[in-house]
Amino acid sequence: METVIRSCTPADAAALALVGQATFLQTYADVLPASDILAHCQGEHAEAYYAAKLAEPAYGFWIAELSETGAPIGYAMLCPPDLPVATTEADLELKRIYLLHRFHGTGLGAGLMAMAANAARQRGAERLLLGVYGGNTRAMAFYARQGFAPAGERKFKVGANEYDDLVLARAL
Repeated sequence: METVIRSCTPADAAALALVGQATFLQTYADVLPASDILAHCQGEHAEAYYAAKLAEPAYGFWIAELSETGAPIGYAMLCPPDLPVATTEADLELKRIYLLHRFHGTGLGAGLMAMAANAARQRGAERLLLGVYGGNTRAMAFYARQGFAPAGERKFKVGANEYDDLVLARAL
């Protein structure tokens, strides 16, 4: 299957919401209570959330799509850091990098990461940070292959509960 990764426009808010909700459910359906998943997706993966973030100049989005159908299958989201570690103006956060499970192992995740890292460099960033659920071993292995190392910890609220996340960092 041919794919393309491109910069997002305001018209992509619905596609980002769809991929965000689908990948969050795929990843955490057997880990988190349904009420937490639903509450999180209704806020953090709502179309209105993405529309607002797409309108903010400090945010950057790249979407992965199937070339033949245009179906959205993943995305990356870059923004100013909002993590409980010491940061400088030379830091940016990879807020999200999501890919539907059937496309894991295809190189698309690495492609999305490369787009976000290149954009961060172009913005003058020297370090890329991210938060990841401590129990998401597949994601942590991917980030390690991409050069990320532990930089701290945080509590991350999903629905009514808090979960342990790791904060990872990578020099650009």
